[in-house]
Amino acid sequence: MRIAQVAPLIESVPPKHYGGTERIVSYLAEELVRSGHDVTLFGSGDSVTSARLIAPTQRSLRKNERCTDPMARELVLIDHVVEHAREFDVIHFHTGYLHFPVSQHLPVPHLTTLHGRLDIPDLVPLYERFRDIPLISISDAQREPLAWANWQATIYHGLPKTLFQFRSDPGDYLAFLGRVSVEKRVDRAIEIAKRAGMRLKIAAKVDRADRRYFKRVIEPLLHESHVEWVGEISDQKKDEFLGSAYALLFPIDWPEPFGLVMIEAMACGTPVIAYDHGSVPEVLENGVNGFVVKDLEEATRAIERVSDLSRTCCREVFEKRFTATRMAIDYVKLYTRMVDGRMRGLKPPHGIVVARSHRRAGHTRHLR
Repeated sequence: MRIAQVAPLIESVPPKHYGGTERIVSYLAEELVRSGHDVTLFGSGDSVTSARLIAPTQRSLRKNERCTDPMARELVLIDHVVEHAREFDVIHFHTGYLHFPVSQHLPVPHLTTLHGRLDIPDLVPLYERFRDIPLISISDAQREPLAWANWQATIYHGLPKTLFQFRSDPGDYLAFLGRVSVEKRVDRAIEIAKRAGMRLKIAAKVDRADRRYFKRVIEPLLHESHVEWVGEISDQKKDEFLGSAYALLFPIDWPEPFGLVMIEAMACGTPVIAYDHGSVPEVLENGVNGFVVKDLEEATRAIERVSDLSRTCCREVFEKRFTATRMAIDYVKLYTRMVDGRMRGLKPPHGIVVARSHRRAGHTRHLR
């Protein structure tokens, strides 16, 4: 199958450091190539891929100081996709909603995986206007604010099976990995570690938009004796950072669409302690590969119970549910149905069940 993957230009594919969307695009593209598909990646010129690369800009935009208007570059990207559209059997967008006005006129089937939060009032008229755009959610929880949209499936993220090394022996510190922002609540992680009497290592990036919050709220907390600031780290360092941790803290305060770091930790065998928001109850099996908690007291008690969990079991859950191979298979099933539907003159299938979620009560939830 001839498949186009369209990535945002803000980061390279894969990203050099932080960047969940571009990392998933890379894992998916590489797995599709490995499976024998003819894949073209639309992304920045500093991307590294086995697929054919079409790059409307030489460098990713986040650290390109010469880029003052990223939207202009992204529109050029979309125009490149339109120019090459007839070369593909299916086009897979990961660029939010920027392409919506033109994608509905494309001569081949297309779909869009949404990687961000959807609980924003401004999005309602947008998705009402473009109701026919076929959409993929990365968790059931993500789609709830727009339950009436044209959802085709929920397909969970996946990682290459060999990307992270399983470590059977737990380390002696707690880990926080991600981005410093109000909703990620690294301040909670610091307090949880303090109450548990354990060291906390923080590997995180600080975006320009969050620098004031970092300076005002987080930086003073970094002087606590149990806290070690590591900063933004690469994939290579991430393996050891997560694998050598006693547990990962994920004390979020927002409707997390997926939470890639949770399955990265699981791939290492490291249990996760996460707040009960967004996708967390779908990704974590409470008492199996981690604990789902509601407050500081529950989080602190959960740390005391981490020794009851099997690191081998954490890895097994990852291999069963969250590999790149499983993700690619799910997407290819969907691509095939959409292409077959186009050949028969049908609209894109609505509500295909590709991935199933593990909710609080343990029931399978059929997709809308």
